[in-house]
Amino acid sequence: MDDCLFCKIIAGEIPSQKAYEDEEILAFHDINPQAPVHVLIIPKQHIRSADALTEADDATLCRLFAAARRLAGELGLSGKGYRLITNVGADGGQSVPHLHLHLIGGRPLRWDN
Repeated sequence: MDDCLFCKIIAGEIPSQKAYEDEEILAFHDINPQAPVHVLIIPKQHIRSADALTEADDATLCRLFAAARRLAGELGLSGKGYRLITNVGADGGQSVPHLHLHLIGGRPLRWDN
């Protein structure tokens, strides 16, 4: 998608601080972190949101969660705890229309932060 911020990051048109990359997934540090660890994990294939997922995307969804688990271990969050969030639509707080997981941790988390 031409005007998608995350698609531009995937294409290298916008720089990012990569945390993980393979042929289907890219993860990078959030530029406005909400915790000491805040990484965005995205599929390289443009999928608008969780509402747009189909059964054809099952493998992609598994790869997103596998990347999150791997990153949580590499970033010292495994065993301590972390949060995985996906926002869906404007009312759900989704600001970029490209499916993504927020991996957040590195401090105790509450629902009001």
